[in-house]
Amino acid sequence: MIELEDAGVVVTAADPGAPGRTLTRTILEPTTLRLTERRIAVIGANGSGKSTLARLVNGLRTPTSGRVRTLGMDVAREGPAVRSRVGFVFTDPDAQLVMPTAGEDVALSLRRTVPDVSQRAARVREVLARFGLADHVEAPVHSLSGGQKQLLALAGVLATEPEILVADEPTTLLDLRWRRVVDELLADLDAQVLLVTHDLAAAERADRVLVVDRGAVVFDGAPRAAVARYVEAMARL
Repeated sequence: MIELEDAGVVVTAADPGAPGRTLTRTILEPTTLRLTERRIAVIGANGSGKSTLARLVNGLRTPTSGRVRTLGMDVAREGPAVRSRVGFVFTDPDAQLVMPTAGEDVALSLRRTVPDVSQRAARVREVLARFGLADHVEAPVHSLSGGQKQLLALAGVLATEPEILVADEPTTLLDLRWRRVVDELLADLDAQVLLVTHDLAAAERADRVLVVDRGAVVFDGAPRAAVARYVEAMARL
């Protein structure tokens, strides 16, 4: 379960036009939510604050006001414990893949949960096979296609069997074929999934949809109604 209690994010930065002064910008208005559904989608325009909302869930970003609790833990005080149980997949897999080969990258994710080297190697092969990457254990990461990289990023995160998965626009850089593969993988997960997406068809398949605009959740409800609200708002721009 994910709970936001008046959680907001405000950032300050130096004013380039007035030395010694700062500018304040609200990224996310104080927001209260209780998210219990299995599949939750977050939609909104670029820069609306939806990624900030997603990052609050596992403490990649901490609120400057209010509180966020994930799986009963306060993300500001128990960030490492939260992240051990909550997976996060970024839009660009190159920002997430850090090891030279596909097998090494998944092994890195398993280093704490599977300490035995031989057992970890076997587990790596099992995980990669699940994601259609069985033939790429030794493949250099840079040699993989964009779709294969995103699958590898997902494999590394899901190898740890997170209870919640936050996916921040995981199909944006993919073509239709790979987008369908990733969508199907996310749909079949046992974990609760919070999906930030521009794919309105994917949003309509969720159990609940949040529409974020200008740093605020402006709609929270049934998928079709949420998508209609968002499309209507975009048509007025």
